[in-house]
Amino acid sequence: MKRILLIVCGTLFVALGAIGIVVPILPTTPFLLLAAFCYARSSQRFLQWLLTNRWFGRYIKNYREGRGLPLREKVLTIAALWLAILFSVLHVVSALWLRLLLIVTAVGVTVHLVCIKTFKSEAQAKTSEHVRPPNGPGSDPSAERCENTEG
Repeated sequence: MKRILLIVCGTLFVALGAIGIVVPILPTTPFLLLAAFCYARSSQRFLQWLLTNRWFGRYIKNYREGRGLPLREKVLTIAALWLAILFSVLHVVSALWLRLLLIVTAVGVTVHLVCIKTFKSEAQAKTSEHVRPPNGPGSDPSAERCENTEG
């Protein structure tokens, strides 16, 4: 029963991730990572399909290899997270302790997402090298805080 539930959840997350590819407000990578988590615990066949899929595999591969998440995915994920948390805090949850727990969790997830390296394609990386030199005028040293903390 647990295996079937994980496969169903994984498939639902893949569907949400697929929708996220074409719908700008819905993030893709977090749903695909959840799908990979579910498939890894239920079906190696589905996991292999997901990891080698020509549309979905690159999202998971970039994350697993430490390349990070695209900026668009980070922004959309954080926005969706805070919209859901704020809606829950303002309209669904009445207990103060639970509201605080939701907010603390959202802050933690936000910090985690911000600290994940921002993925740039090779073309984007070459373009940004020509725009300004690293650590030169206009660079943001605070952006390196999270990226330089390897754990």
